[in-house]
Amino acid sequence: MKIAYLTHSLLSCWNHGNAHFLRGVLRELVLHGHEVSVFEPKGNWSLENLRRDAGEAGLDAFRAAYPELASQSYGDAAEIEDALGEAGLIIVHEWNDPAVVARIGRLRARGGRFRLLFHDTHHRAVSDPEAIRAFDLSGYDGVLAFGETLAAVYRRWGWGDRVWVWHEAADLRHFHPPAAEERREGLVWIGNWGDGERSAEIEDFLLRPAREARLPLDIHGVRYPEAARARLAEHGARYRGWVPNARAPEVFARHLATVHVPRRYYTRLLPGIPTIRVFEALACGIPLLSAPWEDSETLFRPGTDYLVARDGAEMRRHMAAIREDAALRESLVAHGLETVRARHGCEHRMRELLAIADTLMTSPETRGPKMMGNAA
Repeated sequence: MKIAYLTHSLLSCWNHGNAHFLRGVLRELVLHGHEVSVFEPKGNWSLENLRRDAGEAGLDAFRAAYPELASQSYGDAAEIEDALGEAGLIIVHEWNDPAVVARIGRLRARGGRFRLLFHDTHHRAVSDPEAIRAFDLSGYDGVLAFGETLAAVYRRWGWGDRVWVWHEAADLRHFHPPAAEERREGLVWIGNWGDGERSAEIEDFLLRPAREARLPLDIHGVRYPEAARARLAEHGARYRGWVPNARAPEVFARHLATVHVPRRYYTRLLPGIPTIRVFEALACGIPLLSAPWEDSETLFRPGTDYLVARDGAEMRRHMAAIREDAALRESLVAHGLETVRARHGCEHRMRELLAIADTLMTSPETRGPKMMGNAA
């Protein structure tokens, strides 16, 4: 099948977490014989910030890890219309300009023979619904939502059985335990500071417990203002700056454990949706400790695949146990790997996508939500 994906960026993962999963699932499609084209806007925000932080060398890790993948940049969507028309399936990510989203929808509505899906991997449908409603999805055949609670929003907006839950997953070809174990020390957290969505939680479930447990803590990520960096320093955490996602496995391999601190929207408004870091950490064979979140879709086995802390004091106890108990570390690693390899690899998601595409190809054509209004 010829598949086209319109992303904010394939090349850059700078504050662009969707690139993590996208790379893995597109590579699976390529390696299974499908023809994949990726399009990203010229001068996109993520790529420009990556180059500002790390220069062209910041792309080296991606290029080395994913030689099968490349993208075509465009200034205006009109430049790629002919190429898109050759596809059997087109997927447009929600971090695209609304004008681009609408233009591709019009191509489909005017008789495009391809099937067209909107891919939502963010919380804006509940945190800023008008931003999503600004998208004209009337020409789209359906929606891919990265969790059941998000899919339920689109069902309420009229998409019915044409919204599919398509979880993120780990790229098991790249995210796996190290070939040879070396010395591990302390904790690591890979995540962006963001816009105040989890500042208190980072302090309560990461910085303070690590300091009290007397465990060294390395932090990688972007968008840390001076005040945030000062808070890290106050707790003795070492800020390491941005790390390419393709290098995350080697970072995990140097540490005893990592911590999951979900953004507030994913614990309150969209419960049950883990971040990509949960999948990737478990796939890399590093023990995972988590702040509270509700695994409402039973994706994992809390307490077996990873440990959950209800408050900072419990997190401190978990951290101390991880440091002292090698059997506990081994058990968490074994069970986490078992779950991810059985259910949450990018090959699993590739097969789910192909099944969705088959449903679209064989079902009667119906586009847009089943209600009045433009978007969703």
